[in-house]
Amino acid sequence: MTETVLICLPFSGAGASFFRDWQLRAPAGLRVLPVQLPGREERFVEPLLTDAGAAADEARDQVAEQLRPDDRVALFGHSLGAVLAFELASRLDGTAEVAGLFVSGSPDPWNGRSSSATGLPDDEFLARVERFAGFSHPALADDEVRELVLPLLRADVEMHENYRAEPGATVLAPITAVRGRDDDLVSAEASAGWRHATTGSFHTAELDGGHMYLIDGVDELLTIIGSRLELARVR
Repeated sequence: MTETVLICLPFSGAGASFFRDWQLRAPAGLRVLPVQLPGREERFVEPLLTDAGAAADEARDQVAEQLRPDDRVALFGHSLGAVLAFELASRLDGTAEVAGLFVSGSPDPWNGRSSSATGLPDDEFLARVERFAGFSHPALADDEVRELVLPLLRADVEMHENYRAEPGATVLAPITAVRGRDDDLVSAEASAGWRHATTGSFHTAELDGGHMYLIDGVDELLTIIGSRLELARVR
């Protein structure tokens, strides 16, 4: 069986470790390849990025070192990761076979949130981000950890809120737009707007949960990804 590499892009504040156990849960024939952007985890000391295009360029260079010429590629991203995956897919068009783009918890790439958090004072910023996500990471309750995480979270939120795709931008890869059924941040209509971002086929899927459904719903998500990529069922 030809191996498919699922390149995973981080949501705001996350690093590659979020996807660490996905490989153990993935369908046969799927290799999970998380992107580690600057400023997080082992790359903590590197300057943070606030531009989605620069982040996508970084991701392209990073995965290029780990892909074989015959690898079949798919991409996954949630929220900020969805637009980064879209930008990366456009950079891979013509250089790799992109079998699928899976965009999660995100409106189409031309329309962002109606309210923003960029530039707010710390407490108000964190409260608004918590409202956006529908959950608060326990680490943010620790003042020392919060001071370490806050610059990364601010940079990612700025990157996401300032991003808009070029008018008419599309990718060749088929797109599957996924959302939590109870997500009150990204509506079904907003998620379905991704149909205009591909010249290939388009599908939607809803899973139980809110905006961060994937924290507890990874098995069902990977089943959907495997099915769309026509891989074996989840182990």
